[in-house]
Amino acid sequence: MTAHSTIGAAPTVAHGGRLDAARRLYPDAPQPWIDLSTGVNPRAYPLPLLADEVFARLPDDDAFAALESAARRDYGVAAGADIVAGGGAQAFIQLLPRVFPAKRVAVLGLTYAEHAACWAASGAQVDIAETLDVLADADVAVIVNPNNPDGRFIEPEQILSTARLMARRDGLLIVDESFMDFTPEKSVARFANDNALIVLRSFGKAYGLPGVRLGFALSSRSRAAKLRAALGPWAVSGPALVIGACALADEAWRAGAAQDCARDAARLDALLTQASFQLIGGTTLYRLAAHPRAACWFAHLASRGVLTRAFAEKPDWLRFGLPGNDAAWSRLAEALGKFDGG
Repeated sequence: MTAHSTIGAAPTVAHGGRLDAARRLYPDAPQPWIDLSTGVNPRAYPLPLLADEVFARLPDDDAFAALESAARRDYGVAAGADIVAGGGAQAFIQLLPRVFPAKRVAVLGLTYAEHAACWAASGAQVDIAETLDVLADADVAVIVNPNNPDGRFIEPEQILSTARLMARRDGLLIVDESFMDFTPEKSVARFANDNALIVLRSFGKAYGLPGVRLGFALSSRSRAAKLRAALGPWAVSGPALVIGACALADEAWRAGAAQDCARDAARLDALLTQASFQLIGGTTLYRLAAHPRAACWFAHLASRGVLTRAFAEKPDWLRFGLPGNDAAWSRLAEALGKFDGG
C-alpha cells in the first residue's frame, strides 16, 4: 500500500511574506527587512502607464478578452480549452471545492498546504499521497508542478496518464503550475481541453507582482463556464487586466527574467553550500535547503533582518527566495557567514 496521510479538518496554513509578524518578533532587526520567505521574482515587471479610465470604470468584456488572449498565447493553451481569469491562483484553489464538490481528494505532497486545507474545509476526506498511483482512486486529485517547496517535477506524460485514469471514473485532476513560467516545456496547458484536467497558473510570482492578484484556470469549456458563473462579474480589476495583458505579451522580458533568476539561483546555492546547508531543490525563484539547526538559522537570519520560510512539518528545512539587489546579497552573505551555531 502506498504511504499517505489523511486530513480530516482544515489545518491552519502558514505562509511566507509575513513581515508584519517578523517585525513584531524581532523589533531590533536592522531595516529594511529582506524578505526571502516568498518565491517571487524580486525584479518586478515594469508597470505600464495606466489610463485614468482603467480606475474610473468597471472593466469591460474586451479587457477580459485581451488578457485571456495574451494568456492563451503565452501558456500555449489548447485551442479547444477555455481560460478563466481570477484574483490569483489562490482564488481558484478556494473556489474549486465549491464548484466541483468531492468526497475523496488526494493531494500529492508535501506541497502547498492551501490545497488540502480548502478541500478539507469543504468536508472532503483529503489524503496526502507520496506517489502518483494513489491519485487516480480519488474523486479529485491535486498535483503542484513544479512542486512548492522542493521543486519536484512530474513529467507531462505521467500527468496525462493519471488524468486518463481519472477520466474513467469521471474524476478531476487539478495541476497547479504556479511556478511553471520559466519552464514552459513541462506544462500541460496544451492539454487543458481535457475535461478531466484543470490547470492553474499564477501571474504574480514570475512577474514579481503578487499584489496585482491575478491568476488563471485553464480547462474545458464546460468546466470553465461553471467557474465563470461562480466568480461572477468583474472578477479581476481593471488595472490587473491591463498589466497582465501587457506583461504576458512581453516575451523578451520573460526570457531575460528566466535567465536572471537562473543565474541568481545558482549564486544562492553557492552561498548556502558554503554555509553548510544541504541543498534539496527548488525552482529558479526559490531554493530549498536543509540544516540540522534550521530553527536556529531562521532566528539568526531574522535577527539580522532576513526573513526566510520555515516549515513545521520539516523542522530542518528552510526556503530562501532570491535577493533583489546588491545590498540584499551582501547582507545575506554577511549573515550566513556569522552564524555561531545557536
